Amino acid sequence: MNKKDVEKVEITSGDIKAEQIEQLKAIFPEVFTEDNIDFAKLKATLGEIIDDRPERYSFTWAGKREAIQMLQTPSKATLKPERSESVDFDNTQNLFIEGDNLEVLKLLRKSYSGQVKMIYIDPPYNTGNDFIYPDNYTDPLDNYLELTGQKDSEGNLQTSNPETSGRYHSAWLSMMYPRLFLARQLLRDDGVIFVSIDDHEVHNLRLLMNEIFGEENFFCQVIIRANSRGQTYKQIAKTHEYILIYTKNIDTELFGLEKIGDQDDLNFQDNLGRFNIRELRNRNPQFGKHNRPNLFYPIYVNPKTVDKDGFYPVSLNQSTEYSVQVEPFNSASNPSCWRWGKTKVDENIDHNSLNSNLIAKRKKDGSYSIYEKYRKTTYSPKSIWDDNSFLNETGTIELRNLGIEGVFDFPKPLNLIKQSINLSCEDNDIILDFFSGSSTTGQAVLELNHEDGGNRKFILVQLPQKTNNPQFPTIADISKERIRRSIQKIKSSENGKLPLQNRETPEDLGFKVLKLSKSNYRQSAELPSDTEPKAYIEQLELFNDPLVDGWEPENVRYEVMLKQGYSLTSRIEEVTEIESATIYKITDEDKRQHFYISLDNQFHFETARTLKLTKNDLLVCRDMAIDDTTAANLVLQCRLKTI
Repeated sequence: MNKKDVEKVEITSGDIKAEQIEQLKAIFPEVFTEDNIDFAKLKATLGEIIDDRPERYSFTWAGKREAIQMLQTPSKATLKPERSESVDFDNTQNLFIEGDNLEVLKLLRKSYSGQVKMIYIDPPYNTGNDFIYPDNYTDPLDNYLELTGQKDSEGNLQTSNPETSGRYHSAWLSMMYPRLFLARQLLRDDGVIFVSIDDHEVHNLRLLMNEIFGEENFFCQVIIRANSRGQTYKQIAKTHEYILIYTKNIDTELFGLEKIGDQDDLNFQDNLGRFNIRELRNRNPQFGKHNRPNLFYPIYVNPKTVDKDGFYPVSLNQSTEYSVQVEPFNSASNPSCWRWGKTKVDENIDHNSLNSNLIAKRKKDGSYSIYEKYRKTTYSPKSIWDDNSFLNETGTIELRNLGIEGVFDFPKPLNLIKQSINLSCEDNDIILDFFSGSSTTGQAVLELNHEDGGNRKFILVQLPQKTNNPQFPTIADISKERIRRSIQKIKSSENGKLPLQNRETPEDLGFKVLKLSKSNYRQSAELPSDTEPKAYIEQLELFNDPLVDGWEPENVRYEVMLKQGYSLTSRIEEVTEIESATIYKITDEDKRQHFYISLDNQFHFETARTLKLTKNDLLVCRDMAIDDTTAANLVLQCRLKTI
């Protein structure tokens, strides 16, 4: 075996276009000829689904093709850890990423695809003053480095977007399209996205999100009373903004909001406390077996066991005890569906106890209905949120209370974000905000966890856009400082107090800072066709070591980790049993996967034997560190990738 046959580590983010083609190939293999799509065959396969009318409904804009091209361009960048700017770097699960959010989302996609429960963003409102966008799309990383002053600029990158521009709406849509596309991929199947917006682009945003998320997944357009007096210089003083809410899946339900101190509705009690019940059958007439077949299945009741309140235990499995089958039919005997899938039902059943969160109740006709127990009195918010705590001026006061004043316009108020999180998230969920601004979302997550003992985690992304303030040179600096002061505020409030008794894990009062940076791998430059052979040889010699000059081991470990699809909060441990080599084990506990990495100049096969590597173990080392014989032996023992 030759080393050139060994698999190499990825040096860019995933190729979205290639992945989409592979998905299409898996569904319709017959439409591919020599790896190219035969559109005539595809059209024949789809039949009547194809709409080839000359005039048909569509949503497009000038620059949409370039926006798609921008989305499909893999990122050559990496995320560099910054310990000195972080709090509790090695233990925290919270992330703050400084950089252009499009490049960051591309880099996060492999590690966090389908992992995020809730996204909140407050994108630029396209008022003509503060919307900044890249003019050219040839190299997104170069654009970012120029914008942030890390690279000399020729002055053609940063441009305001006045309403007089012929591409006023188009430029904004081109900026939003790839970011929202990637955001959807990061959401869990039951994920929810909240987008703040005003009148300038709400109509276009709705159409754009219909295209990306599907019109059927539109949940609500909430009106926010954001200004108590309104814009009094206009003939109608506008006092409102909006939040558009979309789900990834039409079956997703939002949680109710808890009525603080109101327990009057909890009429029953078991060993776990007070509760009430609500029917598990979905009462919405739009949903049923016809369009939700996966939510139509039997649940079985044990008719011989009943408690003092007339509740019977249930099971997903039929048996001698659980002999009565119940399916979700409505009062007209038409098939509807359950609100929960089988997995969630199974998680809420305790087969040995009537303390189970799912029970049955017998009806007058002798049949049974299935009920969910709920232990909090909740209510559904209306579509107009007009509480004073949602006003923009409240957000300004909250930032001032942290000692940060006059450096950030119109920060979102904490309660606006808290309510959005409470509607969509549970205790251990991941919340993403990739237009982080002043980090209201970060403070909201920290405070909610402190209030209820939760372990929610945040991922915040903010462009280091320059300010005119010497204390906070960029908006990212404001954002990070707000998180630090929020953490200190919580710590100060707890002096002398006992920790929450319902907390199973220590409270996470930290955050890890990473910055979008150039890759640790050398990037080959395209040479003109008339290049002298000597120049080709010189470039090839540079790649004898694919790592750039001055590379740092921790930075390389993080880049490998990220591009292998591991979370940025994976556990990184040095293997101390082997003194002759520097080896780290990187473990992503949520995905139950790990790999070993050595960046030494030499790697000996005896080291692998000491590690007791198996075929299930991945080892990453430098190509220059092994010869052909060592490579051949390692491939027999484990999975091997080289840098």
